[in-house]
Amino acid sequence: MLSDTHGSIDESMIKYANEADEIWHAGDIGTISIADQLNKIKPLRAVYGNIDGTDVRSTYPQELFFIVGGIKVFMTHIGGYPGKYAIGIKDKLKIYKPDLFICGHSHILKVIRDTNLKLLHINPGAAGIHGFHDIRTMIRMQLENGKIQHLEVIELGKRGGLAKSVG
Repeated sequence: MLSDTHGSIDESMIKYANEADEIWHAGDIGTISIADQLNKIKPLRAVYGNIDGTDVRSTYPQELFFIVGGIKVFMTHIGGYPGKYAIGIKDKLKIYKPDLFICGHSHILKVIRDTNLKLLHINPGAAGIHGFHDIRTMIRMQLENGKIQHLEVIELGKRGGLAKSVG
């Protein structure tokens, strides 16, 4: 799971993507070519973010609801977090009743249990080289029999041009 690649992908991201069953991208992909590269590695579930152009927006939705391994997942780019959800998000969470809510946008890695809505909120931080974050991050986990297991934060290195785009 990653977010905010902002048009960059590198060997470290590809290494972890190759180990996954699916890749989930919570928006600000940057270019359709980045999405295409990820989709060639493993099946890609993605939403568009605020910096994404019409090519990405015409291919990926703003919001995505799906079920994997018995876990109901709701993903969007701008979502906020428990206690400070973005406008309209809390209402959607009450409607969808996901077990897992994923968003990006802030570039701030967060894993927070929302006890009121009975869900796990994850923002994987930012995997790209552009932005104000110091360390590029992504998350991996296993979803099986209705349980989220082996959740792991992956540090991809420092931001600021150290990642070399591939492809």
